[in-house]
Amino acid sequence: MRFVPIPTDLVRHYQAGGLDAYALPPERAVSDGEGNPCRHCLAMIPAGAGMLILAHRPFPALQPYAETGPIFLCADPCDAGGGAETPEILSSPTYILRGYSAEDRIVYGTGAVVAVGQIAAEAAARFADPRVAYCHVRSARNNCFQVRIDRA
Repeated sequence: MRFVPIPTDLVRHYQAGGLDAYALPPERAVSDGEGNPCRHCLAMIPAGAGMLILAHRPFPALQPYAETGPIFLCADPCDAGGGAETPEILSSPTYILRGYSAEDRIVYGTGAVVAVGQIAAEAAARFADPRVAYCHVRSARNNCFQVRIDRA
């Protein structure tokens, strides 16, 4: 499996001031260095660096399961992160892990709060179910989208 960031073309759209999922321009702010994970480079945005705050829908179309919520991005262009290793942004003790079908619907029974060190093993267990096409990792406290996990 591999951790997949928000697509670069969409991130560049947001970084250029393009409208977010609520048809609003991203808010610009300065990171305090605490809890500002970029969903593109999959690293924490360092203190003093510019960042964007915006509404993001990590689904291709509106439908009942297409959750929209706030995310942070580096304000300046950054390289896409991702790969087989657990990304830096997953630094809290627990996260929500949830499986989705190829039709972008929640696969019931796949959602759970898991320890960060167990995310890879738990995602692999979800992928044993042929109905699961991909997983989302979300904040266990606020339900914010963190990163997508795809089969390798």
